[in-house]
Amino acid sequence: MPQFVSSTRGAEPARHGARRAARHAARHAARRALVLLGGAALMLASTFVRAPQLAAQQAPATQQPPATQVQPPRAITTDPPRDSAHPARMEVLHIPTGSVKVNGVAYLASGAGAHPTFLLLHGWPGNEKNLDLAQAVRRAGWNAITFNYRGSWGSPGRFSFAQNLEDAAAVLAFLRDTANAKALGVDTTRIVIAGHSMGGWVTVLTAARDHRLAGAILISAADMGRYGSLPHERAVRAAMENSETLAATPEQMADELEAHGAEWRFARAYSGLAETPLLVITSDDGLAPVNDSLVAAVRARGNQCVATVHLPTDHSYSDQRIALESAVLRWLDALGNSPPGVTTP
Repeated sequence: MPQFVSSTRGAEPARHGARRAARHAARHAARRALVLLGGAALMLASTFVRAPQLAAQQAPATQQPPATQVQPPRAITTDPPRDSAHPARMEVLHIPTGSVKVNGVAYLASGAGAHPTFLLLHGWPGNEKNLDLAQAVRRAGWNAITFNYRGSWGSPGRFSFAQNLEDAAAVLAFLRDTANAKALGVDTTRIVIAGHSMGGWVTVLTAARDHRLAGAILISAADMGRYGSLPHERAVRAAMENSETLAATPEQMADELEAHGAEWRFARAYSGLAETPLLVITSDDGLAPVNDSLVAAVRARGNQCVATVHLPTDHSYSDQRIALESAVLRWLDALGNSPPGVTTP
C-alpha cells in the first residue's frame, strides 16, 4: 500500500542542501503569489459572484467599467514577438511508461535556453483537455506538456487508475532526463504539475510524493478514492459514464476503485503537501467541499503557500475559460517562475 507522504531525500549533502534551498525559494515566491493574488485572482473569486449585489448597492455619478472587465494577462490575448532563431514549436512525444510508450505533446515556448515547464493532466475520461490553457501558458513563456494515460485516447496499453499515477511519474522522469531536458528546453528545477478533475487527483498524490516540483495546481480536483465507498452499482454507473476511449470496462474500473479507495483518498496526501505551493481552483460542480477540506488540512499542517479561487461555472469551466487562464497565469507569474522579460500583468 503506497504511503502518500514526504518522499525520501537524497543521501548526498550537497543535493540535500540544494533541494532545501529550492523549496525555501519556492515557499517565499508562493507567499508573494498569495499577496499578488489578493489583488487579482482572489478578485476573480469574489467579484464574479458578487457583481450583481455590488451593482445594486452602488450608483456612481460617473459610469465605471464593471469589476468583471479586469484586464486579463497579456498572454491570453497577445502572441509574443517571434524569435526567428528560437521559435515556439510543437513536438510529438512518445514517453516510456510500463512496457509501452504513451502519446504526448510538448508546446515549447520561444526563446533560447531552458524554460519553466507546466505539466497538464486530463481527467476521466478527458473530454475536456484544457488545451487553451496549455497554449496560454506557452505564450507566457512556459513550456506546456500534455499526454494521454495508458489505455486512453490512443495511447497503448490498458487503462487503470494505478497506472495513471505511474504514468505521471514516468512523464516527470522523462522531462528530467538530461538529454530530453536539453532537447525540449526544460528547466528541471521549475516544473509545475496541474490537473483537472481526475487529473487533479493524480496531481495531489504525485505532488505529495515528489518534492522536486515547484508547485501544483488543482482544477476541480476529484478525490477518486471516494468512489471506492460507493455501492458497486453506482461505481459501475459512474465508470460507464466516463468510459469514452478507455481500454477498460466499467466493471474493471469500479472494481479497482473499490479495492484501492481507502489508500487513494486525498487525506492520505495531506502531510506530503505541507511544503508544496498550491493553487486550488474550484467551480459550482459539487467538488468544492472536498477541495476546501484539502486546503484546510494542508494549511493546518503549516503550508502557508496555498491560494484558492472559486469560479461560478460548470465542471468544464465552460463560460469562465478566460478567468481560469487568468488565475493560473497570475499564480505562475507570482510564483516567480516566469523567465526574464515575461510578465503577466
